[in-house]
Amino acid sequence: MSFLELAKARYSVRKFKPDAVEPEKLQTILEAARIAPTGANRQPQRIIVVQQPEGLEKIAKAGKIYSAPLALLVCAERAEAWVRPHDDKNIYETDAAIITDHMMLMATELGLGTLWVAHFNPGVIRKEFDLPPTWKPVSILAVGYPDCPPAPPDRHSKTRKTLTETVFFESLSQLQNR
Repeated sequence: MSFLELAKARYSVRKFKPDAVEPEKLQTILEAARIAPTGANRQPQRIIVVQQPEGLEKIAKAGKIYSAPLALLVCAERAEAWVRPHDDKNIYETDAAIITDHMMLMATELGLGTLWVAHFNPGVIRKEFDLPPTWKPVSILAVGYPDCPPAPPDRHSKTRKTLTETVFFESLSQLQNR
């Protein structure tokens, strides 16, 4: 499968089978996160693997994971992330997003479904998982076997803006000509 085919095959799963994710598939997903690029290779990501019912219930207090049998709580150690010197922007969220994306696409290649959860209460996650004060919860990746029909890969031609609406070559003069 080409990268574009893989990217088009990925969709947000909101109904999961109760089947556990095999340990070897989980390890492959985590390896995809490990090798993901981060700013200045600082690797600030911290991933909490949650598979036990008690832990999944803790996550459900903070955000909806649609009964996924596995949740990957992606945090970042803010103090370890690269900081852009021009404006002091800490890129821990960017790094965590790259990590999450790599895991999501790897899971798709392995025949698993995912849901990237950004709508969650970080304070609840912090409390329920007793996170160190410097760890910032950034995303939750719900993972499992889909229990719903897959989204059609050709949906992007209808649901995505065209390249001419989002890409500009050399300058913004295209905007002025509209």
